[in-house]
Amino acid sequence: MTAPKGCSGAGEGRFACRRMGCAGAGCLAALAVLCGALGDAPSRGIKCGGVLSAPSGNFSSPNFPGLYPYETECTWLIVVAEGSSVLLSFSHFELEYHAACAYDYLQVYNGAARDRGNLLGTFCGRSPPPTFSSAWHVMAVVFRSDRHVAKHGFAAAYQKDACGGQLTGLSGEITSPRYPESYPNDAECRWSIGGGGGGGPLTLVFADFQVEGGQGCGFDYVALFDGPTAAAPRLGRYCGSARPPRTVSSATHLLILFKSDFNIGGRGFKAHFYSGECQEVFTTIKGNFSSPRYPNFYPNNLKCQWSIQLPPGYRIKVFFLDMELEGRSSLTGGCDYDHLAAFDGGAENGSLLGRWCGRESPVPVMSHSNQLLLVLHTDRNTAKRGFSIAYVGVVPMNVSCTRTDFHIQIPVQSLAQLERNRIYLGTPSCAAQVVGRNFKIHTRFDTCGTESQKRNNTSVIVSTLYIDFSVGDQEDIHQYEVQCEPKRKEASVTLIAGPDPSRLSQAENLVDAQQREGGATDAREIKSQDTSDIVFISICILAGLLMVIAVVGLVLL
Repeated sequence: MTAPKGCSGAGEGRFACRRMGCAGAGCLAALAVLCGALGDAPSRGIKCGGVLSAPSGNFSSPNFPGLYPYETECTWLIVVAEGSSVLLSFSHFELEYHAACAYDYLQVYNGAARDRGNLLGTFCGRSPPPTFSSAWHVMAVVFRSDRHVAKHGFAAAYQKDACGGQLTGLSGEITSPRYPESYPNDAECRWSIGGGGGGGPLTLVFADFQVEGGQGCGFDYVALFDGPTAAAPRLGRYCGSARPPRTVSSATHLLILFKSDFNIGGRGFKAHFYSGECQEVFTTIKGNFSSPRYPNFYPNNLKCQWSIQLPPGYRIKVFFLDMELEGRSSLTGGCDYDHLAAFDGGAENGSLLGRWCGRESPVPVMSHSNQLLLVLHTDRNTAKRGFSIAYVGVVPMNVSCTRTDFHIQIPVQSLAQLERNRIYLGTPSCAAQVVGRNFKIHTRFDTCGTESQKRNNTSVIVSTLYIDFSVGDQEDIHQYEVQCEPKRKEASVTLIAGPDPSRLSQAENLVDAQQREGGATDAREIKSQDTSDIVFISICILAGLLMVIAVVGLVLL
């Protein structure tokens, strides 16, 4: 079935309602039906699924509490007022069991169904799904049964703007009820973060905080627990207007408890959480990392951060091995949807080094300091494969030259773990010496593998500096080209080998393939243009001949 005009294609879903001249929950519900968000029509005439737009409600599998029918597919799209959230819970759950839920299953989506980036989980058997809280005002539930083994199914309830719930995403945002308006009295909300398979500790950062204060935070407060329940060790209890400190759990779960008493409120709070592979800090001289779930599709609604922090004096060079994100906006031409950004320093207020999206092949990026931050933003739909990145720390060094000699100096603290014979120019026999607090190499141009070359019609002296970080059987040798222009006594140094060569060659192959693909497209366009030019010239010549014949005919008459 072809989707009607106005239904979303890749990267266009966000504009569909506006194109059709409507907005809000009602439009979105109608559009979901038109665009097939409710899935294929269920077989055997079973009536199930639909759009649920009331502030709260209940729904269940067909025939519940009896056995559900075979070969049935149902989709419920829950749409509440924009700016609200949906709290979904299950009171009964019994589906056919399979280790991978390959037979009968129920899927919950944080948004419209059919987008893998929105999938919160797939469930079967007798263990009910956790209580889910959506990141926006749309949630979808899909139920499917095969032709064998029926069970009693499920019963579920939802409500809008209920606080608390289970948050299983790799990152997300939490706000107090009615934020930024004053929160209600006598509220009690519990957000349990984790359990989504991300692994690793959780990080919680408060962006805004204003809760009624008092000695011992005995009135309104936010409490944090290092586990899934309030029985876990308490990490802190906060009130007033001072933002709580950045909190990192020791395990894969974190509980946030918010309570208010019978009077005096406040603006409340807004906090962001990050988990596992969505927030990492790298301090090694080189490393690799990728977007969550790479090379499979990354989740939607992410804000992930990777911070590279090296010793003072280092700079950081980042190599993009592979990248496929949602493409540019057709309206602005910018990376307005999913994008990756690099910042010089450890925060987003640093200098922007680049912002990328689509299937771009960025050139390597170099920081100006010893810290670099990469941030991935993904929106509510259209997930892609993501990215893979390698980085290497550029060792701080001072390279100078005379008309006959190279002088190289590296602070010992930058390579404190290395012996001097791991640092050499040209050959291992030209190893560095330790002089004071520096590794030093002082050598003449006629030694240590130096050679004379012509570059841009200028004579230069070139050699290779090797820094050997190898451990055991794992070879890891960084190479820098040192160059001197003797006439001017000017020296320079360039990193020529850092990250694992096989991964870099893989990246170069990817770039070459994309360039070949682009070249083929250009050739087709040029060929098409040439053909159209020939036709146009032929028509012009024919028209000219006809005009000449007409003029001659008039003269003869």
